[in-house]
Amino acid sequence: MNDQQSKVDIVSAIDPYFYQTLLNFRNKNVVVNTTKSPLQGSLTEVMPDHIVIEVSGSPFYVRAQEIVWITTA
Repeated sequence: MNDQQSKVDIVSAIDPYFYQTLLNFRNKNVVVNTTKSPLQGSLTEVMPDHIVIEVSGSPFYVRAQEIVWITTA
């Protein structure tokens, strides 16, 4: 990289407490309300920045920043 190119830093806000809470819901049927619409299904995967909910056999990838609330179904 030469001196005229600028370096890009990627910054992501991760809430470690929320992430730990989401881990407790893994492999359970949940209702997740997002900023767009609610989803109901099985929480199959939890990552620091997103979750995967299986709804009728189809995976839905939801960014953690889009989650308003979550509860068991």
